[in-house]
Amino acid sequence: MKKKMMSASTLVAVLAITVIWTANTWADPLPGRDILKFSQLPMDGTPIVTGTDGTVTPFFGHDELSTAYSEFTSGPTGAPVATGRYIGQFMADDFADNFNTPVVHVKWWGSYLNNEAREAVDKFLISFETDIPDTDNDPHGGPDFSKPGIPLLNQIVTEGPLFPGSGTFTEKPISPGGPPLGEELYEYNAELHLGKEFFQDNDTVYWLKIVALVDIDPIVDPFQDQNVPKWGWHNRDYTIPNPLASPLVVPGEHLDNPFVDPGYPAPVWHFQDDAVDGFVAVDLSNDPIMPEVIQDVGSPQHYIDGVDGPGPGFSLSGPHDGIGRFSKDLAFELFTIPEPSSLVLLTLGLVGLVTSRKR
Repeated sequence: MKKKMMSASTLVAVLAITVIWTANTWADPLPGRDILKFSQLPMDGTPIVTGTDGTVTPFFGHDELSTAYSEFTSGPTGAPVATGRYIGQFMADDFADNFNTPVVHVKWWGSYLNNEAREAVDKFLISFETDIPDTDNDPHGGPDFSKPGIPLLNQIVTEGPLFPGSGTFTEKPISPGGPPLGEELYEYNAELHLGKEFFQDNDTVYWLKIVALVDIDPIVDPFQDQNVPKWGWHNRDYTIPNPLASPLVVPGEHLDNPFVDPGYPAPVWHFQDDAVDGFVAVDLSNDPIMPEVIQDVGSPQHYIDGVDGPGPGFSLSGPHDGIGRFSKDLAFELFTIPEPSSLVLLTLGLVGLVTSRKR
């Protein structure tokens, strides 16, 4: 009997189907595709000993404003006209991991400050930037601090269903929060645009900036009106270490307690030396997907006594100065895809299986 060989067109079809199949069957948060490469989980009811009698208190963390608002100019008739530019405040945090495959998916956590105008953000800026190192190499409150440098990739993601390369994000409430702020906590997942993933080098420090972009009425003061969203980026649960952080950058992922406050009654894990705030201008007038970004870095941010952990006092560990002495990290995760060699091997293996069955 004559053996039938797979035609070239059939082989190409199988290869295409296999690549699509593997891209959709590999992990989380898109089922079966992604590999987690960096993880700083959010603080949400973290139990910490707050008394000498062993009393445990849950802490829910806080959010730092990271929102920019639409800018207006006077039109020909004197009426306000949107410029396509957004101005406001940003938050950014640094990362470094062991992968040199691209970031394709970003997860982060945040809240609407004071629970005002919730679920009203329909687009975010996601920006990856170079690192300007801390020149005095002091991760514990020295006069200098590391900061974001040159933007390497800026893009806008809009609210919508997720699929590979969709350039969309989803928002879902995951916790009602707790005292003293009582702000509801939301989880966000975003797929970067197809062909606009962030290609990085392993064991290299970069910065991630996430900013909510809000269109407002031109006569509204966005920082005062309670009907205008004031979105904030949530802080990390510092009691949980991040084993995915690169061990080759200095200081990298480390315990801050021995250096800052050895009596603090919980482990304080920290990556590098700070998260920072600053002024940001985002211009979508020329490109609504890949905007121009101008920033002016402000200052490093710290945790807040009584909100992110106990303030100065005594516990089973002895006297301590409180969590406010520690510089903070933000809550986010980064996902990549398997290395191309893995995809090729899997594809060839499946093609071989199909060919042998055909024979």
